[in-house]
Amino acid sequence: MTPNKPMMLYDIVEDNLSLVSKIYQSFEALEETLGALKMEEPLFMTYAAKKSFAQNIMKTTNNAHKYRN
Repeated sequence: MTPNKPMMLYDIVEDNLSLVSKIYQSFEALEETLGALKMEEPLFMTYAAKKSFAQNIMKTTNNAHKYRN
C-alpha cells in the first residue's frame, strides 16, 4: 500500500479553478445588476468583496508555487 501523497496547496487551487471562476462571474453579474438598478452602496460593497476575493485567490496562488513539486 502506498502512502498518501500530501495534497499540495497548488493542487487545491487547480482543482477548484472552475468554482473560483463561477464565484468571480457571480460577482460580475451582481455588479452589473446593482449598477443597472443604481444601487450605489450595495454596488460598492460588492466591488470590495470581489476585490478581496480576487486578492485572496492571488495570494493563495502565489504562495502555492513554493509548495509545488
